[in-house]
Amino acid sequence: MTPEDASAQAAELCRLAPVIPVLVIEDAAKARLLGEALVAGGLPALEVTLRTPAALDAIREMAAIQGARVGAGTLLTPADVEAAKAAGATFGVSPGATQRIVDACEANDLPLLPGAATATEAMSLLERGYTVQKFFPAEASGGAPALKAIGAPLPQISFCPTGGVSLKNATSYLSLPNVLCVGGSWVAPAQMVEAGDRAGIEALAREAASLPR
Repeated sequence: MTPEDASAQAAELCRLAPVIPVLVIEDAAKARLLGEALVAGGLPALEVTLRTPAALDAIREMAAIQGARVGAGTLLTPADVEAAKAAGATFGVSPGATQRIVDACEANDLPLLPGAATATEAMSLLERGYTVQKFFPAEASGGAPALKAIGAPLPQISFCPTGGVSLKNATSYLSLPNVLCVGGSWVAPAQMVEAGDRAGIEALAREAASLPR
């Protein structure tokens, strides 16, 4: 997969809804209900972070949900990429971007949303052909004002800011011309997931899906 193809597919994913849920799943048995609630609420692109032992099984469960586009987040090694693809992930997200991670995603035909926090990192990815990137950690890196400033000299790059993004500040990012969507975990609170509160999660998803952009 070429970087251009990867970015085109990443852009398509980011345009599906204003928010991509960032999910840390401790129990794969709860993944199906969680994914179905989020998709029903209007958030079809789901990022399952590879931060727990249950993550790959959760991706397998969610990949079977009609209408879901399931990806793997926190890709750190080529082995992560291969395992995520084998589990059914259709896109990948990384907190940063190393040569090995980018190479592995291209070799495995896994569209990558690579992370960048500075103009230099964004330019390096652009040089390789990645025009859609993850701005991470968004709030710690200066928030919407920083991303707006980066966009002035680099208007050809679009971003999905993630890290500290919430319902309260999401619109400040979504209003920027260089933002396609945001990534956030607030749509799947741990207590609701643990309790299997499908209605509550779906309501949060609907609220997020209705955010203006």
